Amino acid sequence: MTKRSIHWFRKGLRLHDNPALLAACENAVDVKPIFILDPWFASSARVGVNRWRFLIQTLQNLDQSLKNTILGTFVTCCKGYPRRSFPELFKQWETTHLTFEFDIEPYAKVRDAAVKALAEKSGVEVMTCVSNTLYDTDKVIKANGGNPPLTYQRLQTVLSKMGAPPKPVEGPKEIKTKIAANHDTEYGVPTMADLGKDDSECGPLLFPGGESEGLKRLDTMMKKQYYYYSLYYLYNWVCKFEKPKTEPNTLSPSTTVLSPYLKFGCVSARTFYHDVQNVYRQNKNHTQPPTSLLGQLFWREFYYVIASVSPNFDKMEGNPICTQVDWDDNKEYLNAWREGKTGYPFIDAIMIQLKTEGWIHHLARHAVACFLTRGDLWCHWEEGMNVFEEWLLDADWCLNAGNWMWLSASAFFHQYFRVYSPIVFGKKTDKDGNYIRKYLPQLKHFPTQYIYEPWTAPLKVQEKAGCVTEKRKTESSEDGTPKKRRKTEGKNSKITDFVKKSK
Repeated sequence: MTKRSIHWFRKGLRLHDNPALLAACENAVDVKPIFILDPWFASSARVGVNRWRFLIQTLQNLDQSLKNTILGTFVTCCKGYPRRSFPELFKQWETTHLTFEFDIEPYAKVRDAAVKALAEKSGVEVMTCVSNTLYDTDKVIKANGGNPPLTYQRLQTVLSKMGAPPKPVEGPKEIKTKIAANHDTEYGVPTMADLGKDDSECGPLLFPGGESEGLKRLDTMMKKQYYYYSLYYLYNWVCKFEKPKTEPNTLSPSTTVLSPYLKFGCVSARTFYHDVQNVYRQNKNHTQPPTSLLGQLFWREFYYVIASVSPNFDKMEGNPICTQVDWDDNKEYLNAWREGKTGYPFIDAIMIQLKTEGWIHHLARHAVACFLTRGDLWCHWEEGMNVFEEWLLDADWCLNAGNWMWLSASAFFHQYFRVYSPIVFGKKTDKDGNYIRKYLPQLKHFPTQYIYEPWTAPLKVQEKAGCVTEKRKTESSEDGTPKKRRKTEGKNSKITDFVKKSK
């Protein structure tokens, strides 16, 4: 039988380490690499303009990679619901095989089951491959006795018995494709305007999308070195990496910023893993999980494994691993937090960076998530998760939900009394407040001693700085954070003390 394949790109938007794409190419006389712009995501999913831009750039890069190599083909972009699109494509292209990367998300499981049924009805053979995670999540659960490991330590124990994850496979050497004359007009990569998105609403382009950019960033990080002045030697940045010791409020990222490239599959997690291992082998000493760079990949795996068998992982209700908390429903506090108008400069600066640039440091995420939930405002973690889902370039269904449950002390972490001070925490790594001055320019002229607590500055100092704060009725603890209050109905409630008035 003559093999004519469709490879369905979804998250794995890359050529390297793409076993499903290799399977499509093997012995095929015609391969159609396609990406379907599902209207469900455009209308129902929370996707901000920065992430749309990242996706379009990633598709453009993938298209160029296919064109400029010996592969000589294009990405075929279709608009429509997969369940409606595939029967027509199967018939039009006389398809015999369909390949795609396995996806653990609930929506994806339903969608993929429907597509498989349609393929079977059309006589099309379907092959799925695991390549978005280090391991097959089903095998991890099986190795743990049929249940997902609910602690990081337990996951490490299970993975140590399974051995190292598979090594990444090479990209395809050749793809034979018959390109239609109307390809560019009917199936070309869309622009932002085609999607009804306004480029002018995007923030600065700090992290361009695409496999090429992701692999370049990965290579740069693997080679990164620092000079250890006290001991007079160079050390490898990867080997010394410890997540808690990185800084959340530097003016340039103190971590890899590879998360958006992992989210879209521009960089394979397995490629990342084995590149880090290669660096470790060349150096005597290196940090260890959970704080090491490799440990961050295992955190990713941890959430993926649990989420793969937890359909309500992104919800409090109906989620057996999530503590049921009677959160406040306070739209005023939520909106103030979302828009960076709480009156706490460190918190507000983080939220402004998130909204404009689409990325914030992991510890900055900790600070604002704690502040919104158990730390200060007592708002529901799902509300914060939704904001992150919209604005983050690296918004990932299971990682986003897992981290919000953790930081609200709803699951995985239960020391709810350990909170991040919205004043003290930022001072530890940026005592001069340069980060605040960048993202809250209305405070750029404030003296350093008041930059984290502008309301404590004398009125004359505020006026000279060009920004006067309005103090509301408040109860404050010694470090300036609001004291907890108890409503008559028994719910925790927090107040936001200050509203900035910029001149």
